[in-house]
Amino acid sequence: MGSSIQASVASKLSAGLSPVHLDVQNESHLHNVPPGSESHFKVLVVSAQFVGHPLLEQQRMVNRLLAAELAGGIHALSIKTLTPEQWERAGGRVSHETPLCRGGDKPA
Repeated sequence: MGSSIQASVASKLSAGLSPVHLDVQNESHLHNVPPGSESHFKVLVVSAQFVGHPLLEQQRMVNRLLAAELAGGIHALSIKTLTPEQWERAGGRVSHETPLCRGGDKPA
């Protein structure tokens, strides 16, 4: 994974959700943050534990597992959750685009 927060996110999601697929990407370099930052992430999680739960609850499950990271370092987290059946139907190809940085505190 390469980074401590990124590794922690992956480890906690793996342990808590037993995903059949997990992708954790650090997108901090796309934002107005110092090089090497770990503040902006997107995750794609495919887990049988999501079956029967509405999308909002699936995302709450992820947020609960990452409460410490969200309280102490992650500024933005984009979450895409799927059940294994949804993943299969999509052929393992799911779009999870995040918005481009709008500049934040960059000088005009």
